[in-house]
Amino acid sequence: MKTTTTWILKLPFGDCKCRNQKSLNTSDLWLERQVGETEKREGRLACLGSMAEPIRVLVTGAAGQIAYSLLFSIAKGDVFGQDQPIILLLLDITPMLPVLEGVVMELQDCALPLLKEIIPTDKEEVAFKDLDAAILVGSMPRKEGMERKDLLKANVAIFKSQGAALDKYAKKTVKVLVVGNPANTNCLVAAKSAPSIPKENFSCLTRLDHNRARSQVAMRCGIPATQVKNVIIWGNHSSTQYPDVHHCKVNMSGSELTCFDAIKDDDWLKGDFITTVQQRGAAVIKARKLSSAMSAAKAICDHMRDIWSGTHEGEFTSMGVYSTGNSYGVPEDLIYSFPVQIQMDATAAELVEERDTAVTFLGV
Repeated sequence: MKTTTTWILKLPFGDCKCRNQKSLNTSDLWLERQVGETEKREGRLACLGSMAEPIRVLVTGAAGQIAYSLLFSIAKGDVFGQDQPIILLLLDITPMLPVLEGVVMELQDCALPLLKEIIPTDKEEVAFKDLDAAILVGSMPRKEGMERKDLLKANVAIFKSQGAALDKYAKKTVKVLVVGNPANTNCLVAAKSAPSIPKENFSCLTRLDHNRARSQVAMRCGIPATQVKNVIIWGNHSSTQYPDVHHCKVNMSGSELTCFDAIKDDDWLKGDFITTVQQRGAAVIKARKLSSAMSAAKAICDHMRDIWSGTHEGEFTSMGVYSTGNSYGVPEDLIYSFPVQIQMDATAAELVEERDTAVTFLGV
């Protein structure tokens, strides 16, 4: 599917008292995808030469461990679609270029039909040129003895530069996902450094926390995580986040139950469940002596696939998005994790296509 898209964040939703675990209304929060110049395709095209034009997708920190788990899924079509060719742009710092060359060789050796070109680089003017999607994974990691303000200072410089590069070189419709921590603030810096790109085009990754919450509920119920929907992650991608199951639904033996009815253990849901999700990243580091990579890569894929194709009917996900205009009492001008629905305006796209076909037949 070839599209030209604009994203509009709508936040006309009800009061939230999530800190004392009251109900909230999420039905009106969604990102609406306005679609133009749409070409419908029936199934996956057999002839690669007749596929859509390739989209240009950037991954930064491309020689790192998260990217190593991520790039194959992007290149084989798990994120942007099974008939969407990809040009991968891989950015990393100059000392990592030899490692990056090894990553390129592995991608080449996968012989993936959708992967049309791979461009490894350490230059922003190359990496950010005409982008359709940017996944900003690379950031300064927090080192032993480093204070949080020192980490923020280092990353402000990185994401200010990358935001400026997006502003200068990328398409104005580019969709930007910030992964590098502190993800919420890094995303805000990048968005503010790209004033010509709508702030609604920027989001940060809290899908990993969302997936962790789904998994904890599923394991407690003894069911697959696919049977759990509509958990919410509020706030920051940090230990201060609030995992919320008050709108969570659990499918057990064909019946859809509330999370509280399915688990029947309010103390666990209000205690250990929350702290487990909040501290899961630290637990992974303690166990494997490295931060989350496989699960982070999966969450990135989930996040970008939802942006590109929409969320399932009746479901919402969690994303860090721009907070201005919200009615939950969250301060303005932040990147804050909310429940989000993403819907494609298929009806409008269909009408545009029918109108253009009619005009062609009429010769007017």
